[in-house]
Amino acid sequence: MPFDLLTGPWALLIMSLLVLGDSFLVVVPGEIAVTVLGAIASTSGSPPLWAVIGCAGAAAACGDIACYLVGRTVGIERWAWMRRPRVRAALDWAALRLDGGTASVLFTARFVPFARLAINLVAGASRIHPGRYIGLVTTAALGWAAYQASVGAVVAAVIPGGPVLAVLVSVAVALGLGAAIDLAVRRARRRSSASTRPPRSDVA
Repeated sequence: MPFDLLTGPWALLIMSLLVLGDSFLVVVPGEIAVTVLGAIASTSGSPPLWAVIGCAGAAAACGDIACYLVGRTVGIERWAWMRRPRVRAALDWAALRLDGGTASVLFTARFVPFARLAINLVAGASRIHPGRYIGLVTTAALGWAAYQASVGAVVAAVIPGGPVLAVLVSVAVALGLGAAIDLAVRRARRRSSASTRPPRSDVA
């Protein structure tokens, strides 16, 4: 996007729409948009950092709540894509994690795109109390927004060379952190699946 668009009056709206879409489609760069505006806020002051965090948090919470409502009203088996093996495995994993602790799972899942989609759908399908869910997911969304925006702001503060370079480095850092988190979650999911797999019978 052109730099003037990132500092103009539409910047927060565009970022919010990307974050909202990111709740449903993991290919939408919601995290990147928040990180970029965090870097812009640090270097130019427009938009202000608090507005970036507030708008991103509100959009993320709305997207997660919408997924929860889909799970609560439609379920997690009605549509064909929900029955695909990879999606089914993710939903089963999400159900297992939610059984172990709702609050910690909602906070962790907010940072992992595909995991948060599965967790929010299952949270709705399992009919977690709406009031409790909304409180937890809103807090998690604001924490996620503060983290993503801070990544950009910190990078911009320590990298000389102006806002353009700060944006480019911030995007690279955000992608690296996202990949590391995703890898850690995948390894944890594989370990969890292995631990719950029934033992083999070697009886001849």
